[in-house]
Amino acid sequence: MTMATRASDGEWVMESRLLQGLAPPQGLVLLRGSNQVDHQERVPKHRVRVGPTDVTDTTARSGALMGALAYGLWGLFPIYWKLLGGVPAFEILAHRIVWSLFFVVALLLVAGGWRAALGHLRDPKRRRTMVLSTTLIATNWGIFIWSVGAGRITDASLGYYINPLLNVAVGHLFLGERLRPLQAVSVALAAFGVVWLTVSKGVLPWVSLVLALTFCLYGLVRKRAPVSAVEGLVIETGLTMPLALLYLLLLDPPMGHLVGADVLTTTLLLGSGAVTAIPLLAFAGAARRLRFTTLGMLQYLAPTLQLGCAVLFYDEPFGRAETITFGFIWSAVALYLIDSLRQQRTRRAAPVPPAIPRAAS
Repeated sequence: MTMATRASDGEWVMESRLLQGLAPPQGLVLLRGSNQVDHQERVPKHRVRVGPTDVTDTTARSGALMGALAYGLWGLFPIYWKLLGGVPAFEILAHRIVWSLFFVVALLLVAGGWRAALGHLRDPKRRRTMVLSTTLIATNWGIFIWSVGAGRITDASLGYYINPLLNVAVGHLFLGERLRPLQAVSVALAAFGVVWLTVSKGVLPWVSLVLALTFCLYGLVRKRAPVSAVEGLVIETGLTMPLALLYLLLLDPPMGHLVGADVLTTTLLLGSGAVTAIPLLAFAGAARRLRFTTLGMLQYLAPTLQLGCAVLFYDEPFGRAETITFGFIWSAVALYLIDSLRQQRTRRAAPVPPAIPRAAS
């Protein structure tokens, strides 16, 4: 993921670094003031700002295609997991962990970085942080897979719609970040939408809230341990691999549906590692080529496709309560994006501070 750093006057500048960033579960975690990033540091004011001419048309187009591929695949994940409807959610999760580990280990062996991944685990503080992030990502993956099989894709999409807005609230409450007026209104609208759904249905939308909260906390924890996307994925799947493999071996037959089902099911289980890593790699490429605000807007492609799958393909109910709730959420998202665009224009219009002259030697 592209690493963003904050200048002392609050402006954001971008640095591209190969595969630097989070390994998002289904989609991007972004926070800029309101957008989550994997690492931030104070930098001098004379640091070069990303401007309108920093990204060529060709680079932007390729980045947009990569971003659309990443978020498109994340948005179509329900179709993939739905094809495994005869497999229990926990077994799917275990296979996803095992085969994701094999896939990313192969990538690291080819591209390098294996020693760096192991190096992160030698640091006790970072190791504890990665254990916590592993717990959060495994919970998020498991709930999402379960929601697909249980016919709760609409609830899952709602969770990923409100996630960036929850990031704003968490940044304000726990990181001391100041809310701009439009951000405050967007958070209030999203909260009111959740309250409306709870009152209308008489049931707390726990799937949406758990997905949004685990994803938000996952990003917050990963900020404390900046690890590259592939390295992070190999550590997180590696830490859960023993439990996942033990569970699969205790099934009857061992490895479950991998050996006792049809060819399609076996292929989909084996492919779960690749479909986890490929959109992550596409996202990493997009993050190196696109501006931060563009990525922030693209992230809503995933929950939109998820909602489309739920309503159009799987006939999940979308009545008056859902219409009003998503109306509030979409209004909140619109204000959030308007605020982001306004901030980007403000930064572009601001003069670039002159470089600090070097003393003559």
